Amino acid sequence: MAHTSQSLRRGAALLASTVAALGLLTACGNGGQGKSPESVSGTAAPATGNASSADSSGTSAVPSGTGSSSASQTGSSATGGGSSTGGTTTGTATAAGTRCHTSELTASVGGNDPGAGQENFPIVLTNKSGRTCTVRGYPGAAFVNAAGTQLGPDPQRESGSTAATVTLKPGQSAWAGLTFSNPEISGAKTATPAALLVTPPDEKDSLKVTWKNGAVPVSGNASSVRLNVFSAGTGA
Repeated sequence: MAHTSQSLRRGAALLASTVAALGLLTACGNGGQGKSPESVSGTAAPATGNASSADSSGTSAVPSGTGSSSASQTGSSATGGGSSTGGTTTGTATAAGTRCHTSELTASVGGNDPGAGQENFPIVLTNKSGRTCTVRGYPGAAFVNAAGTQLGPDPQRESGSTAATVTLKPGQSAWAGLTFSNPEISGAKTATPAALLVTPPDEKDSLKVTWKNGAVPVSGNASSVRLNVFSAGTGA
């Protein structure tokens, strides 16, 4: 009986060793696939979505005394008084690459068109360059004496004006209205300027125009000088 028990124990041990060996061979034959995947902390998830692109329609800062309105209104091709110097007016915002620069323009002041106690002058910018360019919004303007000192406060922008882009081919013009109350009627204090400095929209350099239209209001009652946005033509 003792011999039989020892034989059974040796047989059981041999069977256990054989099963273990077979399990090892099976795992190797499966390329290790029987092993659970290893969990690695700190692994980033796949990136999804596209980064937001920069807004290319942003507008740049507008220098003081110039500007453009955010209002957009499609206009039609127009010329001042039927003149061939008119440009095309549209509601498209002025692109930086097409804007007329001060060095490409000449400035002039048209004749007075008085009415209802108001003096009304067109400020005219003409494209003297060899390329097509655009203006949009209000001009900057300042009356100065012979020494270059400004007379009176900065002109005010006329409320309710709607800006539109005016496209100027070489030789074409755009105009903006300059208006003030007749000093003899308003009683405002006056001075007689030597020149009017005109700054094109979105530009910093000015153009100097000799002022030949007498006294202008500089202080006191109803002394405000007002400006309108540019339109195609000469305002004549």
